[in-house]
Amino acid sequence: MLEILSLIRQDGDPQWCRSVPNWERGPWLETLLGLRRARSNARPRIISSHLPLQLFPRAFFTSRAKV
Repeated sequence: MLEILSLIRQDGDPQWCRSVPNWERGPWLETLLGLRRARSNARPRIISSHLPLQLFPRAFFTSRAKV
């Protein structure tokens, strides 16, 4: 899924996918390093997570984020 979203974000250009590691393109929300990296990434952001839905931050549900 991360590869597909990365290609969509870059208008189908695979160069970004090949040159930027997964953990930088779609950092994990549940790690402190991932959260910091996600906040510093350019918008629209791609964020990965293995958290159950009930553990997501409350602000997530009022945002315009796509799941």
